[in-house]
Amino acid sequence: MAAALVRPRNNRMIAGVCAGLARRFGTTPTTMRVIFVLSCLLPGPQFLVYLALWLLLPAESESPAGAW
Repeated sequence: MAAALVRPRNNRMIAGVCAGLARRFGTTPTTMRVIFVLSCLLPGPQFLVYLALWLLLPAESESPAGAW
């Protein structure tokens, strides 16, 4: 089962978007950050997508999954 797409509370640099995407797709946060920086060299709305994900992705809850 794949991990939920949320912004984690740990391993963040700016907003946790790359760390959340890395967790979801099973890679390291560093790899995801490198992919993002390299994609910013190409024309396109990558930075706007990052900002949208920052606003739309929920932050990881403080309590562990399944806890009341």
